[in-house]
Amino acid sequence: MSVFDDPGLFGRLWAADYDSGDTNPDPMPAVDFLADLADGGPILELAIGTGRVALPLAERGLTVHGVEASEEMLAQMRAKPGGDQIPVVVADMADVPVTGEFRLAYLVFNTLFNLVDAERQADCFRNVARVLSPGGAFVIETFVPDPRSFDRDEQVQVWNVAEDSATIRLHKYDRPTQSFIRQTITFDGDGVHLKPFAMRYAWPHQIDEMAQQAGLRLAERYADWHRRPFDADSRAHISVYRKQ
Repeated sequence: MSVFDDPGLFGRLWAADYDSGDTNPDPMPAVDFLADLADGGPILELAIGTGRVALPLAERGLTVHGVEASEEMLAQMRAKPGGDQIPVVVADMADVPVTGEFRLAYLVFNTLFNLVDAERQADCFRNVARVLSPGGAFVIETFVPDPRSFDRDEQVQVWNVAEDSATIRLHKYDRPTQSFIRQTITFDGDGVHLKPFAMRYAWPHQIDEMAQQAGLRLAERYADWHRRPFDADSRAHISVYRKQ
């Protein structure tokens, strides 16, 4: 199945390494920010993954629920202390297949862009709005696309070189659809290993439009989890949408 239509593929390929290396930013600034907004909960995390945000929130006494497309990612969370106490539905996060009213839902670490179709991104906003309580918040964290980073349709990067292995990354961009496919290729003594990945990126104003169409209004926007002001030079944004 293609990386463009299999929501669980990323987790199956990356789960074992997800909590290490470049995919492992410090989660605690996000945890602090989200705990401040939680208003006592309950909380919903889309793409809960290995639980690196959900588990610290649960440790603070908040009730956390999750949606995750990858059984492999979920197994990583279940192996951690407290990971088996968080209820998780295994499904495509765009469908938000949960019931109840949540005071807070969140989608962090650029994961909105893992929905590689614009309509599925819009579905995600509509379905989150359905399960938020009045005045509830939906928090999004994504990078701000920089056209200079994809000024060529194709890119090749040397990712890692060691005595017994080498890894390269290749990107192919489709600018009209605002999407790209990335292939991480590792060569070692056991052969060639492929880890494909795809994204559909969007600018903040496009995300705002999706939120507005779902009945959510932009309430706050920052450049990072420390609430630094967002401006034209910001390379990421933390956006808080409220249910109208």
